[in-house]
Amino acid sequence: MWEDNFDVNEVREIRVKTTVFLGAGAIEKIGFIASELKKENIKNVLCVTGGSSYRKTGAWDHVQKACAENGIGITLYDKVTPNPTTTSINEAAALGKKNGAAAVICIGGGSPIDAGKSAAVLLANPGVTAEELYEGKFAPEKAAPIVVVNLTHGTGSEANRFAVATITELDYKPAIAFDCLYPRYSIDDPKLMASLPPTQTRFVSIDAVNHSIEAATSLAANPLSIELAKRCIELVGRWLPVAEKDPGDIRARYFLAYAALIAGVSFDNGLLHYTHALEHPLSAVKPELAHGLGLAMIVPAMVETIYPSRAEVLAEILRPLVPGLKGNANEAHACAVGLEKWLASVGVPHKLSDEGYSANDVARLTELAQTTPSLGLLLSLAPVPATPEIIANIYTVSLKQLA
Repeated sequence: MWEDNFDVNEVREIRVKTTVFLGAGAIEKIGFIASELKKENIKNVLCVTGGSSYRKTGAWDHVQKACAENGIGITLYDKVTPNPTTTSINEAAALGKKNGAAAVICIGGGSPIDAGKSAAVLLANPGVTAEELYEGKFAPEKAAPIVVVNLTHGTGSEANRFAVATITELDYKPAIAFDCLYPRYSIDDPKLMASLPPTQTRFVSIDAVNHSIEAATSLAANPLSIELAKRCIELVGRWLPVAEKDPGDIRARYFLAYAALIAGVSFDNGLLHYTHALEHPLSAVKPELAHGLGLAMIVPAMVETIYPSRAEVLAEILRPLVPGLKGNANEAHACAVGLEKWLASVGVPHKLSDEGYSANDVARLTELAQTTPSLGLLLSLAPVPATPEIIANIYTVSLKQLA
C-alpha cells in the first residue's frame, strides 16, 4: 500500500475551503499563520481551549511564541468542557471582547474548535448571544478569522462549516452550519495527537466513521462525499488497531488524522442524518457522555434501518470493517451485526443500557431528536423517512446487543 512509503514528515497543503497543514511538524506553520494575521493588523487573539492537552502537547508554547514574534497579544479562555455549552461560549466571547480580540485560535479537539468558532461569530456580531445563535434566532454572515490547532483525529471540524453546542437549560444540543465558520487555517500535526488516551483514540476515530456513513447515505450525498467516506473507513480500519497497539506511532496518527479530515470534508458535502441527530439528545441529557461513544452505541441499529435503501453504497464503504458484503437488501441485519462486532474489536462493545439509559428514556430522547433546533434538518436528509416510530425503534434496539 502506498501509505507505507509516504513521507509523513513532509508537510503538505490540502486545499478545501480551509487551508489545512497536514504532517508531522505542521505546528511550525503557526508562525506563518500569525504573520498573516499581523498583515490584517490584528493585535490580539482569543485562544479557546480546555483541559490540559493544549499545554502538555506543546501546542500552546508554539502559539505563544508565534504570536509574540508578531506582536500579537493572546487572551486565553481554557474552560471549554467536552460537549461545550452556550454558557462557556458567551464567557469566552465576553473575555475576548474585553481585551479587543479580533481573531480566534482554537486549540484542541471538537469541543474547543466548535466553541471557538461560535465565539468568533459573537466577536464579529456584538449583542448576539450563543443561545440566539444555537436556537436559530440569528444567522451570521460574518465571524472573526478562525485558526485551528487540532489535537484529535475525529471531528473534521478543522475543515468544515459546522459547530455544535449544548443549551443546558433546555437539554438541547443543536448543530449550526454557516460559511463564516470555515477556519482560515488549520493544523493537523500527528505529533500533537500521539498522547491521546486509548479511549479517546477510539471514540474520535468512530466519530469519523460515523461522519462517513451518514455523508455517503444522506439524501444530499454526492460522488465526492461517497469517495471520501469510503477512503476514511478504509484508513480507520487499517490504522486504528495500529494506534491502539502503539499510541506513539506517528504514521498511524497521520493517517487517522487524514481520515478524519476527509470525513469532515465528506459530511461538509453530503451532510449528516440519523446517527448524529439521535446522538445529540443522548449527550445533551448526559453531558459526560463522549460523543463518539454515543455514536458507537446507536450506529449498528441505524445501519440496519437504512441498509435496504442504500445497500450498494453501504456495502462498498463498510466492506473494510464487515468483509463479504454484497450490497443486497436482505443482508441488513448481518451488516449491522458485523459493524457491532468491529466496534467490539476496537474496544467499544457498549450499548445504551451500559451507560444508564433504559426503555423509560426512549420517549424523551425521541422528542428531543424531533424538537431540538437544527436536528430536524438532519432527520429530513435521512434515506428512510424519520418517523417518530423509526427514531424510537433505533433507540430501543440500541439498548442491547444485536447478537
